[in-house]
Amino acid sequence: MKENSQKKKKLVGVISLGCDKNRVDTEHMLTYLSEGGYGFTSDPSKAEIIIINTCGFIANARKESMDTIFEMSEYKKLGSCKKLVVTGCMPQKWLSDMRNDLPEVDIFLGINEYHNIVKILEESYKTNEKIIDINDNNHDFEVKSRIITTPKHYAYLKIADGCDNYCTFCTIPFIRGKYRSRPIEELVKEATELVNEGSRELILVAQDVTRYGTDFNKDKKPMLVNLIRELSKIKNLRWIRLLYCYPELITDELLDEMMKNEKLCNYLDIPLQHVSSGILSRMNRHIDYDGVVKLVEKIKSQPQEIAIRTTFMVGFPGETEADFIELYNFLKKYPLTHVGFFAYSKEEGTAAAKMPNQVPEKIKQKRLIKLVRLQKRIANRYNKLHYVGKTLEVCYEGIDYQKARFFGRTQYQSPEIDTLVYFKSSESADIGQYYNVKINRAKDYDLYGEKE
Repeated sequence: MKENSQKKKKLVGVISLGCDKNRVDTEHMLTYLSEGGYGFTSDPSKAEIIIINTCGFIANARKESMDTIFEMSEYKKLGSCKKLVVTGCMPQKWLSDMRNDLPEVDIFLGINEYHNIVKILEESYKTNEKIIDINDNNHDFEVKSRIITTPKHYAYLKIADGCDNYCTFCTIPFIRGKYRSRPIEELVKEATELVNEGSRELILVAQDVTRYGTDFNKDKKPMLVNLIRELSKIKNLRWIRLLYCYPELITDELLDEMMKNEKLCNYLDIPLQHVSSGILSRMNRHIDYDGVVKLVEKIKSQPQEIAIRTTFMVGFPGETEADFIELYNFLKKYPLTHVGFFAYSKEEGTAAAKMPNQVPEKIKQKRLIKLVRLQKRIANRYNKLHYVGKTLEVCYEGIDYQKARFFGRTQYQSPEIDTLVYFKSSESADIGQYYNVKINRAKDYDLYGEKE
C-alpha cells in the first residue's frame, strides 16, 4: 500500500480567558497557526500543543488562569500534549513568579509576540528547551486576518490597545502599555472583511474606545465618531456596538451620532466604578458625583432610549458606609439597564494597594450582596417600564429547549454579558437574522415576547 506522503498536522488546543480584547488576540494567533500548517481540536486530550491565553486583570482572573494551566498540564501525563504554552497578560506582568511555579510550561509568550508563535514552536521542538519571548509592551501590535471564534453573525473589532488612564486600582497600563490606536483605513479594511464573511454586528473594543485617535490626532481630539461614520459605509453591516466608554469622553457629538446613525446601537458600556466623589478621586477617575449624575441625565434625556451598561466596585480602600449608601441610593434614583458589581482586589504594584483603610473582605461581600439584590429588583421594574408593550428588533441566536422558545438580542443587549429576549414564533427562524418581536412581559432580567 502506498504511504501517504502528506505530513500529518500537529493538533493545537487553544483556551482564551478574560476579555473580548484577549479573544481578538487569540483569533489572530489561530490564523498564524493555521497558516503554519497546524490543525485544531477542542479536545485537550488529543492536542499535541495546548495554548492558554491568560487574563491577569484581577486576582480572580489570575486564579482562573493558574487553575486552567494546572488542569491542562495534566495532559502532558495523561494525554497527547508535548508542548504547553502560556501567553497573554499574566506572563507579560508576572513572568518571574510563573517561571518558578510552573516548570511544566514549555513556552511563555508575551502580548506582542503572537505573530512569532509558529517560529517559537518550531524552535521549541528543535531544542526541547524552555522558551521565553516577552518584549516591551509599547510595540505597535501586528494585525492579521482572524479565525473568528464567535458565532458567524457578530465579531469583535479591536480598535486600540493599551491604556493611559492609570486608575489606581488597575494593572492594565503596566501590562498593555500606552494607548495605541489603529489607523482608520486598517480598521475599515478588517471590518469589511468580517462583514463579507458574514458578520452583521461589529462590537468595537479597546480599554477605552472613547479615547480612540487621541494618540495620532495632533489636536488630541477623539476620532471615534469619524471611525463610526467610516464603518457605517460598509454594505450589509447592520449594527455597530461600543464597549468600554469612559464617562468623561462621552461627548455630545457621540450622542448626536447615536441618535442619527441607524447602524450605531443605542448602547453605551460605561465603567463608572463608583459614584462617591472621594472614592472616584482616590481611584484617579476624572469625574465626580455631579459629573456622573449630569452624564446619566443627559443620556436619559435623549429622544431615543439608550441602554447603559456599567460596573461598580465595592470595598475600594477607604470606602465608608456613607460612600456605599451613596452608591446604593444612586442606583435607586437613576436606574440603569445592565449593572455588574465586583469587589475590590488588591493588586500588587498599584497605588491603591498601598492605600490605608483597606476594607475587610467580609464587609466587601456584604455590600456586594446588597447591591446585587437591589439591581435585580431595579432591572425587573426597568424592563417593564421601558420595553414591555413595545416591538423591538431582535437578532435571533438560538433555541432554549427548556423554555421552548427562541432567543436573541436587541440593540440594547451585548452578547454573552447581557440579558436575552425569549420569543415564540409560528415560523422557523434563521440564526443571525433580525425579526420584530412584540415584548409582552419581563421576568427578572430577561424579556419575553412574540414574533410579529
